[in-house]
Amino acid sequence: MNNLISHSYLILLLPLLSFIINGLFLCFRHRKMAAILSTSLSFLGAVFATIISVNFFISGAKPILAFNYEFLPFTGTLVATIGCLLDSLSAMMILTVSLISFAVHIYSIGYMESDQASGRFFALLSLFVFSMLGLVIAPNIFQTFIFWELVGVSSYLLIGFWYDRPSAVSASKQAFILTRFADSFFLLGIILLSYITKSFVFSDINALRLENFAGQMISLGIIEIPTSDALIFSTLLIFIGGWGKSAMFPLHIWLPNAMEGPTPVSSIIHSATMVVAGVYLVARLFPLFAISGNVLEIVMIVGAFTMVFAAVIACTQKDIKRILAYSTLSQLGYMMLALGSARVADSSIHILGYSAATFHIFTHAFFKCMLFLIAGALIHQVHSNDLNAMGGLRKKMPWTYAASLIACLAIAGIPPFSGFYSKDEILISAYQAGHPIIFACALFTSFLTAFYMFRLFFLAFHGKMRSIPKHPVHESLLMTLPILLLTIPTLFSGFLFKGIFHNFSPEVPLSLAKNLPSATFIPPLAITFSVLGILLSFLFYASKKSNPAKALDSDNRNAFYKIIYHKFYFDEIYYAFVRQFILGGLASFARFFEEKIFGTLVTFATTLIQKMGVLVRKAHAGSLPFYIAIMIIGLLFWYFASNLPLQGA
Repeated sequence: MNNLISHSYLILLLPLLSFIINGLFLCFRHRKMAAILSTSLSFLGAVFATIISVNFFISGAKPILAFNYEFLPFTGTLVATIGCLLDSLSAMMILTVSLISFAVHIYSIGYMESDQASGRFFALLSLFVFSMLGLVIAPNIFQTFIFWELVGVSSYLLIGFWYDRPSAVSASKQAFILTRFADSFFLLGIILLSYITKSFVFSDINALRLENFAGQMISLGIIEIPTSDALIFSTLLIFIGGWGKSAMFPLHIWLPNAMEGPTPVSSIIHSATMVVAGVYLVARLFPLFAISGNVLEIVMIVGAFTMVFAAVIACTQKDIKRILAYSTLSQLGYMMLALGSARVADSSIHILGYSAATFHIFTHAFFKCMLFLIAGALIHQVHSNDLNAMGGLRKKMPWTYAASLIACLAIAGIPPFSGFYSKDEILISAYQAGHPIIFACALFTSFLTAFYMFRLFFLAFHGKMRSIPKHPVHESLLMTLPILLLTIPTLFSGFLFKGIFHNFSPEVPLSLAKNLPSATFIPPLAITFSVLGILLSFLFYASKKSNPAKALDSDNRNAFYKIIYHKFYFDEIYYAFVRQFILGGLASFARFFEEKIFGTLVTFATTLIQKMGVLVRKAHAGSLPFYIAIMIIGLLFWYFASNLPLQGA
């Protein structure tokens, strides 16, 4: 294990090398070589991550600081470092990100084969993986923020990869601006937190106790507030950063629109990387959130609302990638809900919420990645994202059909697939921690999840084809292989890793919950709700009496359906706000202020300086009348000034 730890720098070095070599030498003229190099280094990274993660858990799962280098001292005690922290959470994330990355790399070789810019794609994909791995191994919040922003930049470049499409450019800018808005609060939270604690290190931050600040005050400019309140406020600011990155309501609109990027990008962003970063941040700082008053309740409420809201919208969408995007939003809500529901009414902590959330990060990564890769395979064959162009693909794409069935059963929470184990633990956590309304929302969402996922499944694969494809439909080996490989963890990861995640229990400064109610009825209840969702979906979209064409007709439906189909018009509300208030109001006022106020002052100053320059030029022109006039003016000024009465005389 010590030998492995000494080479832990390879976690970051391999994707960084891929980005540099591809970006500087291969991406423009040798795109096939770029794909081979990037995939090969991704394979090595996945092998190394698997070895180091497995050995870490076998050796006892004790936190290890593999390396830590000082690079930016702020004060004598506040120093920014870059390092590698191996603990249960980071080891799980390293393994997940690396395996997902390798699967997406293989898939991308087939998906991007005909794209002339595929070399640039693989370079940017390597930058994205490097950024995410740097984020998850960070031992301090300063390094987290650096790689957090790198993830944002690389996702912006990947979402807008097809920059000749206005919709892709618009989506990339929207994602960048909205996440930067949330990140500004994150940065303020880091500044305030480091000012209080005099440290960036997670172990120092998570060891804080509110009672240590009893009676202390902190000066924030013109006001003084209790230090404990400032600590709680900094935690809330940090959560807002995760709120935006994980696209929680109402900062959610960028995520479905990010589907304008290539499907492999959608797959890796939605499965285990960018959007999970917000959940990971809350999990990493869970002891801090646990002591921060009602912040965990805010996390729970935001997660629960996003979970239901996104699931309802997913039930009406026709774009296959947007259905999966809203599914991701709903699943992220599940994870946030689990973390927030860990706080019991008596202020004790039910640690199952934390372990259930991290468990769901792990299981969700594989089946959601697989679902997006399946969506890409379908789009690649029918040349459309619309379910109206699909149907009847079961016999033409049998391997993809089988994998899709497994993935849909997993996300629906049907045993023995992986999603059953992690989602049920979230339900159990919410119930045992005494949050009945949140539990009911989660149970209802499990019904909706099964319904909209099998709606997608039946409409894509069953019935008759609703369009004539340009080319014969077939399965590509390079695109089907990673899909089939991902069925292995989708089938077995829940059962095999359940015990490991039960031991995910950070040291919290609060007492652990005791005398919890029995929850043995929850698994069969959850299965019942999921099965009902599947049966209802079959009745509407796959039975003999179903009418898929009518079901997909969003125009001739009632007003309520149209409101949901149009995503409650949140996109329109945002655009109206930007155009009318920001551009039409604030921007117009700023333009008026700049042109009329500053412009007038600048014009006056330049005119005055110009006139003075003319006078200076005349003073050196040898004009005797000008000199006499200046002398007379000077004498008059001296005369009147010398005869003015002194003040107080």
